[in-house]
Amino acid sequence: MNQYRIFYAVAQAGSISKASRNLYISQPAVSKSVSKLEGALDVSLLHRTRKGISLTIEGQTLYEQLEVAFNAIELGEKRIKNLRSLGVGKIKIGVSASLCRFVLLPYLKGFINENPHISITIDCQSSAQTVKLLEQGKIEVGLVVKQDGATDEDFISISDLEDIFVATQTYVDNLVERMEVKNPSTTEVLKNANLMLLDEENLTRMYVDEYLLKNGIAVQKFIEVTNMDLLIEFAKISMGVACVIREFASNDILEGRLVELPLDSPMNKRTVGFIFPKERLESEAVLKFKNWVTDNKNRIDIDN
Repeated sequence: MNQYRIFYAVAQAGSISKASRNLYISQPAVSKSVSKLEGALDVSLLHRTRKGISLTIEGQTLYEQLEVAFNAIELGEKRIKNLRSLGVGKIKIGVSASLCRFVLLPYLKGFINENPHISITIDCQSSAQTVKLLEQGKIEVGLVVKQDGATDEDFISISDLEDIFVATQTYVDNLVERMEVKNPSTTEVLKNANLMLLDEENLTRMYVDEYLLKNGIAVQKFIEVTNMDLLIEFAKISMGVACVIREFASNDILEGRLVELPLDSPMNKRTVGFIFPKERLESEAVLKFKNWVTDNKNRIDIDN
């Protein structure tokens, strides 16, 4: 490449001595470099005379191609500088549908406002699949619920989530009337309710199933739903009791559309956060997002 650059400078200058001054190297070094290139290509690139040099047909052909190549390199360098000055970049984020709706969007809103030239792509997958995609290098960032035993080296915790059971007061009253039990416990209500849960492949569902088993709650009938939004909406039309994340249903509880069923043994809170790849060079855009999340993790309200 260095030999090509020296030949290109000679062809542009029309003189070895002028090219030598432009490149800040000696004339013998310029002549030697051109001669080596001619030997490697097995052609003569220059006509050398006492009056100076001129390009051979082969030399002119090579010069024209190098002009295209070096102009393209120069254009590429200029574009990179422009991208850096504007903060342009791309980030691909993996996240489950529920976390995307209730957790990711509040973070993206603030980040995009401050970094309008960074393009965001969302890949909606389960948390388990998101971790796999991150390991495979198919995404740069993941938003997941932290799993037991997982390392937190690249995990930035942003919130704790609590699973609860909710229903309309109308559904609860009608269910209790059918049960013909005075002041039934929540455990008895859950055993007789039409329980609405996320599908079996969801990590949240696995967590809830463990809780039900541990507390001896054998569900007689249930409905599987694909995402948290639908669970909340189905509960609001009195289809049954839904297991949802408190923070995602807080407005509906506060405004009386849903009521929370008190648990004798509350479910343990889970931690959600952004996970970044290990031992992989991160792009400037990803580093900006990582720093933004770190600086704002305690300022974003995901309840609304």
